[in-house]
Amino acid sequence: MTSEATVSTPAEGQDSLTAIPVSKPRNVRKRTRNQFFAFRGTLSRSAQIITSISASLFVIALWEISTRLGWINSLFLPPPSVTVETLWTMITQKHLLWNAGISTLRVWVAFTLSVVMAVPIGIAMSSFRGVGAALEPIVDFIRYLPVPALVPLSIIWFGVGETTKIFLLWLGTFFQLVLLVADDMRRVPQEYVEIAYTVGARPFQMLKDVALRAMLPNLFDNLRITLGWCWTYLIIAEIVAADNGLGFVIWAARRYMNTSEVMAGVVTIGIIGLLTDQILRLIHKRLFRYL
Repeated sequence: MTSEATVSTPAEGQDSLTAIPVSKPRNVRKRTRNQFFAFRGTLSRSAQIITSISASLFVIALWEISTRLGWINSLFLPPPSVTVETLWTMITQKHLLWNAGISTLRVWVAFTLSVVMAVPIGIAMSSFRGVGAALEPIVDFIRYLPVPALVPLSIIWFGVGETTKIFLLWLGTFFQLVLLVADDMRRVPQEYVEIAYTVGARPFQMLKDVALRAMLPNLFDNLRITLGWCWTYLIIAEIVAADNGLGFVIWAARRYMNTSEVMAGVVTIGIIGLLTDQILRLIHKRLFRYL
């Protein structure tokens, strides 16, 4: 049961609103005490870090125990200890860091190209109905095409050099990002636009000083998510006549059923992605402190 509010009679000259103390219901007090499982509750920064580290260590320990006890065949999934040992060997003897740098460069070149093209196109699609009506069916058609099916065409168009690899990474990112940017622009409240025109803003000023600033926090988040998508196409891009990169390392190890090296390559991609994502989250918090 919830406790009822207590009402007191205001003294002479006292504001009637301040004289009515209302106690919180008991179920509300219980929710505020346990924020760990509260719906949209809040946790301190230290509690979040401890929870993240504990969950990660639990998964790693479960993985190690499962393979050591034979619940999972280590031929198909080597334990973390073996993966870490293989990872160190590949760093010191097989130029893993060099290959990781090559892959990172390819991803960022393709991603930057996607952003430079997708942001203005997405804004135009959302801002001008004619542009949206013309481009949206084309974008929807292409973004559903599987990237692996376009590998042969990519080789025919661009050969087997770096251009093909960049194109495949761009292809998996650009068309998804266009629609995300368009949706971000559509979410800008119409009131902002009307107020800007009321005070005399021109269309370009309204777009640059009002709409773009309003959509920027969501746009930054979508860029961070899309960068992760770009990494998922790395293997596809680097099996096209490649002789370097993490995709090449993983694909070469697969041929000889060297699962420890495959896992080491996969873990390397995961570590790069985790560090990149955390850095971008930190930048987001610094840029948009008001959120």
